[in-house]
Amino acid sequence: MMGIKWDASYDVVVVGSGAGGLTAALTAQMKGLKALVIEKTEYYGGSSSLSGGAIWVPTNFHLDKARLGDTPEKAQAYLDATVGDRVSRKRKEAYVMRGAEMVKYLHEETKHVRFKYIPGYSDYYPERLGGYPQGRSIEPEIFNLKELGEERKLMRRANLPTYGMVMNAFEFHKLNMITRIWEGKKTSLKVGMRLMRTIFTGYRPSALGEALIGRLRKSLMDVNGDLWLSTAFQDYVVDNGRIVGIIAERGGKKVYIEAKKGVILASGGFSHNQKLREKYLPLPTKTEWTSASEGQTGDIIDASIRQGAAIDLMDRVWGAPSAVPPGEKPFFLVADRGIPNMMIVNSGGERYLNEAVPYHEFVDLMYENDKPEARTTPSYMIMDLTAKSRYIFLGLFPGQSFPKRWYENGFVKKAETAEELAKQIGVPVEKFVAQFEKFNQDARMGKDTQFGRGDSVYDRYYGDPTLPNPSISPMENVPFYAVPVVPGDIGTKGGLITDEYARVLREDGQIIDGLFAIGNCAAAVMGETYPGPGATLGPSMAFGYVAADYMANKK
Repeated sequence: MMGIKWDASYDVVVVGSGAGGLTAALTAQMKGLKALVIEKTEYYGGSSSLSGGAIWVPTNFHLDKARLGDTPEKAQAYLDATVGDRVSRKRKEAYVMRGAEMVKYLHEETKHVRFKYIPGYSDYYPERLGGYPQGRSIEPEIFNLKELGEERKLMRRANLPTYGMVMNAFEFHKLNMITRIWEGKKTSLKVGMRLMRTIFTGYRPSALGEALIGRLRKSLMDVNGDLWLSTAFQDYVVDNGRIVGIIAERGGKKVYIEAKKGVILASGGFSHNQKLREKYLPLPTKTEWTSASEGQTGDIIDASIRQGAAIDLMDRVWGAPSAVPPGEKPFFLVADRGIPNMMIVNSGGERYLNEAVPYHEFVDLMYENDKPEARTTPSYMIMDLTAKSRYIFLGLFPGQSFPKRWYENGFVKKAETAEELAKQIGVPVEKFVAQFEKFNQDARMGKDTQFGRGDSVYDRYYGDPTLPNPSISPMENVPFYAVPVVPGDIGTKGGLITDEYARVLREDGQIIDGLFAIGNCAAAVMGETYPGPGATLGPSMAFGYVAADYMANKK
């Protein structure tokens, strides 16, 4: 291009260093292209590092090894039953076919990208056509961060409250029942031995999202892919309507980076941009409620719209009901909503949903049920001493006391009676007591007559398997506790509309040549729903692979 002095030249430039971005660069590099990943923060990994690390990819070979019996037809039927026609059939079909291809390719072509099946981690809507109660999710194997060398210090860390213990999702599920089942006690011994090995040797295990990012980063290092930290996207360089590079800021200077084959946007959503949240999302909405990494501020949206990019799903988030202690990070309530001796009420003192529904649906229901006479933000999670003594809650092990500061700042309320607790949280006493008694009456029978909690296999996953209905049990053991719950998120899901090759489209359906988008800066292939654990990371990685493969094969 005439008149441009490039500071660097690559075949592929990837904006964002989460699982999707690293997969795209890794694939491009392995297919003979020269790839660069830029990351605007000082740490790589994005929200993927903070995540559970699981990916929901139908028909992948790990499911075949587990003899699940999944087929493209069943997977497509399930996506039709959940996502519906909110997303084009071509994109859904591309995900089903190319996602499994991506998992196989990374397993065969790298030494480090390794997953294993999570048995029993149900699809989120297993009763729908094509759904699997056994689940389709796979998670990264435990990874020794020592293999990264000095790069280990530059990886975004989740800093989970596990007191030095490292466990994957399958192990956490068992450990959560440490006081209830022998398998929980056996798992605690296994995790404890891993901790001992960490203390007395140089072993540095990682799990969940950290293991996924560690494995992808090590693989990218093996093939000499480049990664620049503290490098922020600013704008595109365009030649005759084609994206030929980007302008970025690095070290306080503008740098022009050529992208001969194209630019892949993998920069996440806009969870940390309060202005954009208020413009697009349902209200109330706050940046303090998100569990996404702080770099997710929607940097590419305006620049892409100026190039004619179409957008969709901007009013949707990957919902994550959360408890946010004053001045602290949110606690994403996943397993916490599956424990039995617990219910959640609105400001009217009444339940309004099945507490154990998939977290994405929970947040949708919070907004749908919000009324002037009965607000749902915040809602209140009510539990008794039995729940506190038996199960992991807000990162605290069974029986571990709530921090004193949470009582002092009012985050946790505690009372000896339901009436007293109602007064403390400011809900109508009579309605709350009636709801409390109704819940306990149902729980004694093991049947939630109000909202059917425990009817779905998914409801029971984080419940107590020693109970007739793992999802519910009466709250009878004082004191009672209350914690506020808000509609948080793990990312926004609206963004640029793409086709089955991850190419960005204009309003008229024409492609923007040289521009691709994946992950949370693209309008989600899952539409308005969330079919299973890892349905965020799975598509990001799959379409990162697809975009890089497309560029490698395009003449």
